[in-house]
Formats: sequence, C-alpha cells, structure tokens
Amino acid sequence: MEYTDRLTDIFSSHLETTQASMEQLAPAIVQAAGKLTEALLSDRKILTCGNGGSAGDAQHFSSELLNRFERERPGLPAMALTTDTSTITSIANDYSYKDIFAKQISALGQQGDVLIAFSTSGSSANILRAVSAAHQRQMACVALTGKGGGELMQMMENDDICLCVPSSSTARIQEVHLIIIHCLCDLIDNQILGSDTV
Repeated sequence: MEYTDRLTDIFSSHLETTQASMEQLAPAIVQAAGKLTEALLSDRKILTCGNGGSAGDAQHFSSELLNRFERERPGLPAMALTTDTSTITSIANDYSYKDIFAKQISALGQQGDVLIAFSTSGSSANILRAVSAAHQRQMACVALTGKGGGELMQMMENDDICLCVPSSSTARIQEVHLIIIHCLCDLIDNQILGSDTV
C-alpha cells in the first residue's frame, strides 16, 4: 500500500468516527455543557484528569477555561490534576500511582464541583479511583472515553454523563475527544456570554 493510500485511510477513519460521534453524542455533549456551566455559575470549579495523551486533553480543556477559548471573558475556575509533578510523584511513591488523582480530589474537591475524567479505554485504575473520590465528595463526573466505556461507564451515577466515542482506536478516540473539548468550551461560552456566530 502506498503511504498516500494509508494516509487517506486514516483521514477516512477519522471522518467516519467523527460523524458517528456527532450523531450519537450530540445530546449528551449539550447536557454536559449545561452541567459544567451550572457549576461555574454557582462559583464551583472544574477538575480534570487523564493519563498520557488524555493528560494532554485534560490540561488543554482546563487551559481553555482558565484563560480563554475563542471569545474574551474572565477566566473560569478549572484545574488539571496532571501538572503538579511534586504532588503526583510523592503520592505515587508514598502510596500508589492508582491514587495520584483520587488524593488530590479528596483534598481539593467540593460538593458541586465537576470532575472531567479522560480515559480512552475506560479502565485506567487511577481514573476509576478519581471518579470514586469525586462521588465521595458529592461531585458530578463527566467521563470522556471510548472502546465501549469499560468500567468507567459502569461507575456513572445519576448526575454523571459518559461521552463514549464509538471506536476501538485510541487515536480516533483522542481526536474526537479534542472536538468534544472544543464543543464544550463553545457551549459554555455561549451559555455564559450569550450566543455568537460559529
């Protein structure tokens, strides 16, 4: 197979996954944006977490809120739990890597805050513990996952929302997670600032 053919297959797979995700997840994305906006307007904060590329997604989302997205507005309270290497390594060293997010949530999370948990597989142990810790703090959770949702989907409670990308490819899942991040940012801004042209 020529490399251009392989490239075409990647783009085609991306477009198919994106289309399927739009059709299946649009109402849940709108619901998640509403939940996040409600928390922010109630002076609550958003905590985010993930591993590897999903850690990048968690940081990307929190930075778009804390700084700005496409429109000028005051910063919104959001914090990625993936960035403090001293905290992460001390927890991993003294306790377990599985606890790196849960211990931070137990210390920083408050009732009414929202956790956004990224896991392409839905089975990362530290993400599962993070969701459990968030529930103990009476926080709602928004999970971004794929591959059927794994254990993470099974942990969702009444106030939680699972955005499960219909794909088994980690790359395609992460690509759609990025689009979802931008959709959430756009919808949050529109609910806070009023409608604007796309």
